Amino acid sequence: MTVTTERPSRDAFPAKTIQTLRYNDMDTAGHVNNAVYATLFEAGRVPLLYNPEQEMPPAGCHFSIVRLTINFLAETTWPGEVTIGTAVTRIGNSSADLFQAIFDGDRCCATAENVIVLTDSTTRKSTKLPDHARAWLQTLMLQEQG
Repeated sequence: MTVTTERPSRDAFPAKTIQTLRYNDMDTAGHVNNAVYATLFEAGRVPLLYNPEQEMPPAGCHFSIVRLTINFLAETTWPGEVTIGTAVTRIGNSSADLFQAIFDGDRCCATAENVIVLTDSTTRKSTKLPDHARAWLQTLMLQEQG
């Protein structure tokens, strides 16, 4: 993956999660602290990767995040809500790449690129994505922007 400085559209993301910002998310500069962004991106990813209706993660497995790159584009301030858009950009043998963005209203404030790996919870080694997981991830592919 390559970090992008482009500001994607909310419509490009098939999955969206809303999070309320907390007072303690701010830093002394008066904006949401950079460390909070990683938590917000996690809040956007987890409902997709840990979705019992989709049998995710597959039995005996969990997802490990092996790479997270954040690009900060604009300040976000409290109070308010943000929308986290999440999409899949690549499906591999045991891994997938996710692209995410945080929106304050329609303004894109940050993007993230993630690499996640399906991990056998007993052996702690990567394991092949089963067909149902691949099919679910396929429904979450990033939409073309026009």
